[in-house]
Amino acid sequence: MAKRQPSNLAEPLDTPTEPVLDTSLDDLIGYAMRRAQLKVFQHLVNKLAVHDLRPAQFSAMAIIDQNPGLMQADLARALAIEPPQLVPLLNKLEARALAVRVRCKPDKRSYGIFLSKTGEQLLKDLKQVAAESDIESTSALDDAERETLLHLLRKVYRES
Repeated sequence: MAKRQPSNLAEPLDTPTEPVLDTSLDDLIGYAMRRAQLKVFQHLVNKLAVHDLRPAQFSAMAIIDQNPGLMQADLARALAIEPPQLVPLLNKLEARALAVRVRCKPDKRSYGIFLSKTGEQLLKDLKQVAAESDIESTSALDDAERETLLHLLRKVYRES
């Protein structure tokens, strides 16, 4: 059986060409954003799995690092999740000695959340992992296109 010749120089040999089945929604921004988000998100999920973490845990660590002593309700709001959903996430971070909840003196019912030294070091590494994942998963874009896309996406979610 002879190898087929690529019709496009960017197409590798022996790669089956499959028809694109989902083009009917290509003109919808929400659909295109969701498809792109799924690709970028799954890439990050795979990279973080090596560290036994999920993107929400990574996001929580980054927010805690930026806001040491943050209250649980504020962290839940920043993550756009309900407070009860935050408890298992924090439990896992605490079980791994990455974060600690410290009872607040003025209000004994409240807890401030802090990263441990281990959590701070891991977060430093994870930020690099996330940056590399971001670049790898958007490799079809050049630097100028990435900046433009980031600018436009920020405009959408900050102005809405």
